[in-house]
Amino acid sequence: MLDVKKEGIILNKTPLIFENEGVLNPGIIKEGEYVHMFYRAVSMGNNSSIGYCKLKGPLLIVERDEAPLLFPQYDYEAHGVEDSRIVKIDDLYYLTYTAYDGINALGALATSTDMKTWVKHGIIVPQITYKDFVLSTNPNNDLNTKYIRYNIHERLFDNQGNIELVWDKNLIFFPRKIDGKFYFLHRIKPDIQIVVAVGSIEELTQSFWQNYFLNFDKWIVLTPKFDHEVSYIGGGCPPIETKEGWLVIYHGVHDSLKGYVYSACAALLDLNNPVIELARLPYPLFKPELQWELKGEVNNVCFPTGSALFDDTLFIYYGAADEQIACASMSLSALLKELLLNPVIHA
Repeated sequence: MLDVKKEGIILNKTPLIFENEGVLNPGIIKEGEYVHMFYRAVSMGNNSSIGYCKLKGPLLIVERDEAPLLFPQYDYEAHGVEDSRIVKIDDLYYLTYTAYDGINALGALATSTDMKTWVKHGIIVPQITYKDFVLSTNPNNDLNTKYIRYNIHERLFDNQGNIELVWDKNLIFFPRKIDGKFYFLHRIKPDIQIVVAVGSIEELTQSFWQNYFLNFDKWIVLTPKFDHEVSYIGGGCPPIETKEGWLVIYHGVHDSLKGYVYSACAALLDLNNPVIELARLPYPLFKPELQWELKGEVNNVCFPTGSALFDDTLFIYYGAADEQIACASMSLSALLKELLLNPVIHA
């Protein structure tokens, strides 16, 4: 078994209005000896924005803003800017987040050249009703029944006449282009899907998504397999490039007598064709065990969203019980070795 060290709580909420209910699920990017953290800050009434702090080394906070860096400005994000992930591709930072309008939660994108001033590009995942989703993806009526369980709505519209869409969250870019094209993960429950070989964000049109759904099964890159992830899975940290493949730290969920339990999980994808899963740990990388993971705003949650590599030590930052931000560390080489002991056999 892999040796994982729980480093403890890194960031707590403060009395500041924008983060007085909780801090969680940070986007992380390392540059030199510094780690930049873009965390979800929750205010009274469960409204979210993105706060910023800077760490020297993996654990020491040396700077923290007293106002949100990104906050709701448009109708599509009126109730929350949530759960960011960040990568740098060429000379541009890509920060993805979940935009919540009070009904629908969908992946959105912002970009920056300096991590200070951000340009919002809006929602870039498909905006589709469950009915259209089924019609587009299921001509032979063989769609996994869990898609019904997690995505169907009793009504097409809510009480105010707003349309209800399939939630598409955990939008995460690969940290470099592959053969000159963008790749990114996204999640429609219960699986993790992938978008491959997009030349520009402008290609993500309604027509693109219609064609995408016609071959939906082809783009399911990870699906629940083991007991700790049996309910559903979703993206976690941006993929980490290693000589063995793309290391993907994701979250797995299983239902228990005490409700859903969220754990950090690990898999390995092919470097040149990330649709291919190479290996997966058959057990959680780490799971809720300590008091601040077991009890909080949402109990039993370890939700990984960012990582930083210092020499051979991989630090994984995660939301603990949806209220605090914590960190766990492990040897990257040991993790890869453990993954390679658990290869995926393709028929």
